Amino acid sequence: MSQKTIAIVCGGGPAPGINSVIRSVTSEALRNGWKVLGMYEGFSYLAKGEKKYVELVYNNTSRIHLTGGCILQMSRFNPTKDEADLKRVVDTLMALNVTHLLTIGGDDTAFSASAVAAYSKKINCPINVVHVPKTIDNDLPLPENVPTFGFETARAFGTTEIENLIEDSRTTNNRWYLTIAMGRTAGHLALGIGRSAGAAVTIIPEEFPQYKITLQHLIDILVGAMIKRYMIGRNYGVAVIAEGVIEKIAPEDFAKFGNISLDEHGHIRYAELDFGEILKEAVVKEMNSLGIKLSIVDKEIGYELRCAAPIAYDIDYTTMLGYSAVQFLLKGGSGAMISVQGSRSVPMYFEELKNPTTGKTFVRKVNIDSVSYKIARSFMQRLEREDLDNPDVAKLYQMKLDEFKKRYIYLFE
Repeated sequence: MSQKTIAIVCGGGPAPGINSVIRSVTSEALRNGWKVLGMYEGFSYLAKGEKKYVELVYNNTSRIHLTGGCILQMSRFNPTKDEADLKRVVDTLMALNVTHLLTIGGDDTAFSASAVAAYSKKINCPINVVHVPKTIDNDLPLPENVPTFGFETARAFGTTEIENLIEDSRTTNNRWYLTIAMGRTAGHLALGIGRSAGAAVTIIPEEFPQYKITLQHLIDILVGAMIKRYMIGRNYGVAVIAEGVIEKIAPEDFAKFGNISLDEHGHIRYAELDFGEILKEAVVKEMNSLGIKLSIVDKEIGYELRCAAPIAYDIDYTTMLGYSAVQFLLKGGSGAMISVQGSRSVPMYFEELKNPTTGKTFVRKVNIDSVSYKIARSFMQRLEREDLDNPDVAKLYQMKLDEFKKRYIYLFE
């Protein structure tokens, strides 16, 4: 039997632990006599028919599990948009005698991996495919309490950053930080960081499950938190806002964000929107109108977390994922995302993970009915329904009680 060859493709953005997966996959594949190729920059070169790769062996992978970033570099290139690109990907892999493909990435990379598997089968040259789920957003459809790798490292480093900002706001006084945390469609990272650090308020898109909100709705939540802090003599604090909240803003408010730029997968490029600046200006204006002076600093959190060296948890976790993925392929498996649930390796097949409406992978949202979320919410300082009957709160808003209640009751309906 000819030697098996496994190609590793890393797609999307970085996450702590990618190199640890690569090391684990290389180690287990070599142990079983397979050849391992690391493809550079995701699917981008493959789609051009270019053979840009490195052969992975013990000497160039033995210590990479301790490092951040990705030794293969990454790309968000989407080979599923054009069948010609998909064909070149498969043709190039076949020209390299690749028999198995292992992808590391998020939902878009998982979708691309499933497309490669389907296309190779269509042309009767099947390449067995397995996907290792990766994202600091923690939004892939794994069982509850099973994180995506990289999330725990990102949460740990993000927590330290927010703790430092909280201390800075307390020390300087009269200062608030509005921090926008990564999380394109789900608020796991924002909530995890905000809860662990003890941020004054955390806002995630799951709070608004079935409807769009106005920009003013978001401003009212932030101002409410600041008023509640002001009432107890703390005119300072940190708010954590998941970037995915922007997708909840009503379309007519998008003009406030200027021209919208989209990535390869049709998602808004949040990094090119000055979301924090818009929020800052609006909140400062409202607080000034109430006679409360403070300074606000807006800050984005996410890019500095993606290439951090993984914590011990993620090193162990990714080692298990890489080993389990190769074992799945060794047994003839294909077309699945690998997961580790408890002490067991569990393949989750692409067809079971697809949303029948969109054809893409289901997105795991924060469960706002969970005990975890309710605890996080209980520690936040924000306007509550009972505050609408408090004349002292209404006075700070410079309103009569009835007027105040009528103006803000919508936040709780």
